[in-house]
Amino acid sequence: MTLLRIDASILGPISASAELADLVVAEWAAERPDEQVVTRHLGTHPLPPDAWAVAVDAAHNTPVDQRDATQRAADALARELHGELVSADAVVLAFPLYNWGVSSHVKSWIDLVIAGAVVAGGTAADRVLEGKPVVLLSTRGGSYAAGTPKEGWDHSTPYLRRILADAWGADLTVVEREFTLVGLKPELDRFADLGARLKATAHEAARAAGKALAAGKALAAG
Repeated sequence: MTLLRIDASILGPISASAELADLVVAEWAAERPDEQVVTRHLGTHPLPPDAWAVAVDAAHNTPVDQRDATQRAADALARELHGELVSADAVVLAFPLYNWGVSSHVKSWIDLVIAGAVVAGGTAADRVLEGKPVVLLSTRGGSYAAGTPKEGWDHSTPYLRRILADAWGADLTVVEREFTLVGLKPELDRFADLGARLKATAHEAARAAGKALAAGKALAAG
């Protein structure tokens, strides 16, 4: 079996989403030490921002034998990302909330996977994760819980559920952690105890998700 891990944080060694992904992958590796883990980091190695538009335009308007180097590269990248996802047996996605939505890096990846389905002979509606266990790790710097000032401002997690589970058919587990900026921003110091509890809960959930993933299934969506 192959596990595909995709990160999108721009925070390097202090990334809370990467920390959760490490826990999931560690549980996977403990059960499946000889099996492959494929990694991609959209935050440190962003996809070309124009690749999606170039690939789609070429698919509609330029015959294959008339495409230039830029068009061929965009087509190849779309096929690669689509094939990477389709060929994986399980998937871990560490996607933080940025500016109340998904990052441009993640949106580019989603668009190119869909373009890859089309250029590979499928359609934009292909369920590329049908029945496949997927763990989404969603992290947020503040709190967006019911009753907080930012309730309803998380436009990332619901969108990703729609794409991964509803559109792509994943057997989805969602592990969420809030207040990841507690300890980093002095104005959040008053939430230190709550932040520590939320971190511990998320870490426990990540470990459980990793064990379930190694068993070839997802937990009930969180």
